[in-house]
Amino acid sequence: MLEALEWIAMGTGICAAVMISADLGRKITGTAFVIFSISSTAWVAIGMAENEPPLLYQNIVLTVINFIGIYRWLILKKETG
Repeated sequence: MLEALEWIAMGTGICAAVMISADLGRKITGTAFVIFSISSTAWVAIGMAENEPPLLYQNIVLTVINFIGIYRWLILKKETG
């Protein structure tokens, strides 16, 4: 189970990074942050299961950053002007 979670965490992280680097627009970038959240949440679980505090704390912070990205790109209305 843990090995599958590691592959999911790695795959979703790569997918989200490619989506953001492609700069395909607001919705795609926002969706990439959702996918990054899946990745960082999986890494949090792995860090807890393997008793790896640095991995755990790094990905707790990244999860918060990803939620900020979701808010900014998917929830917050873009200012016009």
